[in-house]
Amino acid sequence: MARVFITGSADGLGRLAAQSLMDEGHDVVLHARSAERATAFGGLAARAAGVVTGDLASAAETRAVAEQVNVLGRMDAVIHNAGIYLVPARGSTPEGHATVLAVNTLASYLLTALIDRPDRLVYLSSEMHQGGEGSLADIDWTRRRWSPSRAYSESKLHIVALALKAARAWPDVLANALDPGWVPTKMGGPSAS
Repeated sequence: MARVFITGSADGLGRLAAQSLMDEGHDVVLHARSAERATAFGGLAARAAGVVTGDLASAAETRAVAEQVNVLGRMDAVIHNAGIYLVPARGSTPEGHATVLAVNTLASYLLTALIDRPDRLVYLSSEMHQGGEGSLADIDWTRRRWSPSRAYSESKLHIVALALKAARAWPDVLANALDPGWVPTKMGGPSAS
């Protein structure tokens, strides 16, 4: 039995992963961006090893999520699942970052650095990472004209790079980035295969 923390587990792939892991007997810590959003867990919360809340668009709340997880004890695995897609405008987090960058990239980085190191790190990326240009010159979209698709692609390229760096920095930790494919979630839409 493993202890697993999954970001963005109120719905979509995160929720499905949580349900599957719990059904297999693992202890799963769920995450929702707010207490109100956590009500979506319903009966799943009663089966969980814990529920943590915090909006990953905020660095302060992301740090609070890490603290909540660490209080529950060391995890065997952390699944960085939370993400947002095709946000119509750059937005601005409390720290002034583009919302896609904050949620999809910076939150995973902060949580990786702040949560007690697990045995396994899993980062959900996307085949769209191939469309990320890779330039860090304007990572925060302050000079370029906003492009929802490119911002998402770049954030997923960042996630692949983070997984590779974690694997190199911590050879005793299994760190992987994965592309779940196009799935019929709220993000993927009903026409996903």
